[in-house]
Parts: sequence; C-alpha cells; structure tokens
Amino acid sequence: MLPRMAQVLGEGTGARRADVWLKVGSELRPAATWPTGDGAPAGALAIRGEDLPQISGVDQALPVRHHGELLGALAVAMPPSEPITPTQAKLLADLASQAGLVLRNAKLIEELRASRMRLVAAQDQERRRLERNLHDGAQQQLVALAVKVKLAQVVAGRDPQKTEAILTEVQSDAQDALENLRDLARGIYPPLLADQGLFAALQSQARKAAMPVTVDADSLGRYPQEAEAAVYFCCLEALQNVAKYADASSVRVKLGIEDGELTFEVSDDGRGFDSATTPLGSGLQNMADRLAALGGTVEVQSQPGAGTTVRGRIPVPA
Repeated sequence: MLPRMAQVLGEGTGARRADVWLKVGSELRPAATWPTGDGAPAGALAIRGEDLPQISGVDQALPVRHHGELLGALAVAMPPSEPITPTQAKLLADLASQAGLVLRNAKLIEELRASRMRLVAAQDQERRRLERNLHDGAQQQLVALAVKVKLAQVVAGRDPQKTEAILTEVQSDAQDALENLRDLARGIYPPLLADQGLFAALQSQARKAAMPVTVDADSLGRYPQEAEAAVYFCCLEALQNVAKYADASSVRVKLGIEDGELTFEVSDDGRGFDSATTPLGSGLQNMADRLAALGGTVEVQSQPGAGTTVRGRIPVPA
C-alpha cells in the first residue's frame, strides 16, 4: 500500500522522487520511495512532540495526521528548474489529508513487528544470561562439591579430623549453591510472587532497595500469573531506573485495580527529566513491550527537578 501511495504521489506531481514517511515510536522513518531505484532518504529523523521534523533533500513535505496525531509525512523532490505548481501542491495536500487511516494501519503493523523483534531479542538475551549464571555459578559450585565429596571418601578411613573439616566445607558450599539457585529462580518467577502475590513480592524487594521504598495496595487480590509477573517485573525495572538515574531520596509504589485493569505507579522525588524530548530507554521500552503483549499500556511523566512517575495498566478478569 505505501509503495503504491508513493507512486501515485510521484506520478501525480511529476516529482523526480516521492517519499512516504512513517512515525514509529519517537522517530520518523522512510517507509516507501518512488521510483524504487532513485535511492531512499537517509535514516530516521527524531520527532519532538507532534511537530514534523525538517526533511532535507525535498522541495515540499506535509505531515499526515489522524485525529490530530502525527502519523507520518508525504514529501516530494521536484526536477531541477521545475518548482512545484499550485495544482501539484494541492494534490500533495489532498493526499496528505486522506492518508491518515492508511498510515495508522501501517504504523500499527510496523510497531507490532518491532515489538515482537524486541521481545524475541530480550528473551534470547535472558536465556544467555541464565546460561552464563548457571555455568559460572551453580554448575561450578556443584563441580567443586563433587570434588570435595570424593576427597572426603578418600581420607575418611585414615584421617577423621580432615574428613570432618572437608564435610563442613561441603555443607557450607552446598548452602551457597542452594542460595545461588534460589536467586536464579527468583529472577525467573519469584516463589513469593507465586505464593503470596504482588504486594508481598514487591514489599520483599523494597526492603532490599538502596533507598526507602513504600509499597501501597488498594483492595488487591490475585490475578493471572502473566499479569502479576508483568506488573512485578515492570515495577522492578522502574525501581532499578530510579537507583541508576534519579538521585532520589524516596520512592512510592502503588498497586490497585481500576475499571477491570490491574494498575501500578512508581513515583520518585529525584532529579526528573524532560519526558517530552527524551526518548524511551531500553528498560522502559521493554516495559512497554511486556505490557502491550497483554493488552496493557505504560506512560511516563517527568519534569526536571520534579521527579518521575511511571504508570502502567493491564486488563484482568473480574
């Protein structure tokens, strides 16, 4: 559809090149160019707010909007010494005004594809992390335990004192290996979350935080495992961001149920940032992808010197 739109735009205006741009996240990306062999525009452009960024190498560019939301742009580069005429400019404006629904559908498809790619990449990265942790941690500890048990068997008959010392080490090492495996299990799906729910699991994490963290919950029950896990890990990601970047003195986590949705809010009193001009980092993007996979959403509100608030919600059965 978008290549056809670029072709209609180019042929209708007599342009030497016609481009269709698509907004994806906080970027404006070239989505289709006509003619195809003329060379696509160079790279994506950063977007601030709902304003169309400057597109270089074209004679005219118009934003494409749907219900006021910027979805993309149409741009033409005319042949040398052939400026765009009023008739051609009107055709460009008419196409831009009618292209909103088409670009909205294309945007949704592109964002879904990008989200799936990020989720696959995140899952692969997590698998590699678990493999490394098992290899470098529990596996090495168990190998060392096996060696010490074998040594204890060798000296058991002739040196009881040394055998006792080795078995004491084995007991201590076994306890360390058990704690290591428990830490890995908590990273996959915390037993406390499974047994007692979100409030208890986040309270446990709050006690380990580097700054004071208060956890509040209003009439919170139990919800599907995937919903609780998504909220839990999103809250942990938000708390990690506070610890890394916010320079905050306190954090408040609020959980609730509202209009059939499980909600969370993580707010801090840190340095804040300009959320209108700062793109989402990988952590917040992972949060958005995790919630979107369950039909949920996340939003970030922040101002320099006024702290940051991360809010999310997921539909859950009544």
